[in-house]
Amino acid sequence: MRRFVRENGLTLSFGIAFLLALAGHAIAGHTEFNNQQAADGLAQIGLGDYLMSSDFAVDVTENWQSEYLQFFLYITVTVWLLQRGSPESKEMHKAGKESDKEQRVGRHAREDSPRWAGAGGMRQAVFSRSLGLVMGTIFVLSWLVQATAGVSAYNEQQLRQLQAPISWGAYVGSADFWSRTLQNWQSEFLAVASMAILSVYLRQRGSPESKPVGAPHSATGVEG
Repeated sequence: MRRFVRENGLTLSFGIAFLLALAGHAIAGHTEFNNQQAADGLAQIGLGDYLMSSDFAVDVTENWQSEYLQFFLYITVTVWLLQRGSPESKEMHKAGKESDKEQRVGRHAREDSPRWAGAGGMRQAVFSRSLGLVMGTIFVLSWLVQATAGVSAYNEQQLRQLQAPISWGAYVGSADFWSRTLQNWQSEFLAVASMAILSVYLRQRGSPESKPVGAPHSATGVEG
């Protein structure tokens, strides 16, 4: 068990932090929701009902979709786009998919390579893009859940104000939906751009996200 924890410490730590943050979000969101219900003269609801509500679902998924969009874009665009001096970038001469030899696929696969790396055809094509495909799929699914829960929450508010509800398509084209969406996207894009350029000139000793402390600013694709 001790070995398992040590070898998976990064995933376990952030997984536990995620669950704690989600629980805190649920409790705080439930309290805020009931405060608004009381202010509107409406009945309060229990925590279980809140967790199944569209309000909770849209708040959670609008953050998830923006995070997975960030990962999907960063994973895919860094195949071709480079940043001189950044450990987040490949070396300047390696733009593109690289050769089969460099990627250890097909006849260049080694004994310890994943089985599908040495396979040909569709299996190798899918496996060689599997990380981007999974991140992109989670983004799309989260976006769809956000849009579906969002229109439900929006229409509940419309009915409280004695206004007519709107369709899913109308909501996806509404200012409310894109305000929620873009306020998350802009923060993700800023974070990625900041990491790419700041890691050129700044260091964090011992971190794989940083170059070695003594590495020159121009060193590209070098991790500590």
